[in-house]
Amino acid sequence: GGVGKTTTSVNLAASLGVLEKKVLLIDADPQGNTTASLISSTRPFIFETIDLFNYSNVESIEFLDTDSPNLKLLPTSINLINLELTGKNLYGSNVELKKTIEIIKKQFDYIIIDCGPSLNFITTSFLSCADSLIIPVQCEFNALNGLHKLFSVIKTIICSYNSKLEIEGILITMYDKRLVFSRVIIDEIIKHFDTLVFKTIIDRNVKISESQSHCKALINYDATCIGAIKYLYLANEIIEKN
Repeated sequence: GGVGKTTTSVNLAASLGVLEKKVLLIDADPQGNTTASLISSTRPFIFETIDLFNYSNVESIEFLDTDSPNLKLLPTSINLINLELTGKNLYGSNVELKKTIEIIKKQFDYIIIDCGPSLNFITTSFLSCADSLIIPVQCEFNALNGLHKLFSVIKTIICSYNSKLEIEGILITMYDKRLVFSRVIIDEIIKHFDTLVFKTIIDRNVKISESQSHCKALINYDATCIGAIKYLYLANEIIEKN
């Protein structure tokens, strides 16, 4: 937690949309931070992420429009936690989720899924149908230790759930150029993981918090700030890679 998963999901999705890609952003964290980052309304949603686990409902699912061009959102609420609390099959299983994703992916160029920080049924279900995984890493001393542990978990997921899952890249976040050790950590991460590390590095930027409080993506809140520019760079990297 706290490494920039939601920030990256929201702003990468919005940046891909600005670059004229059709994008769907799925909030797969019961805390609903992605939803709150783009939607100010507290009204109940007609369709939520939990509906993806019910394949018989796939044809009727509708996505929310956002203020960002070419970007649609599938919001979530605390209801999603029911998948954990009721034996993990209240609305089907991850097999149904895979079938649903296969249908809806035809409508979009990219689907970005913001998962929670714990490796629970919800997260592993989405990893089981994902093509690739972006790993945000906070620029701090414990980053390398955490990465090595995470790669061990990812290896298990690939062996048990999704043999086609690839690492899209490691994204270094919260970089502060004023701190000498930040550069040291970046060099160590690149030394250990080489080509897996994105060239784009996300700096600490107060505009990120400000944009979230205004329920806007950075590109819509302040397109000239360093954060918005860096997420556009990241979007370009991903488009070129794919």
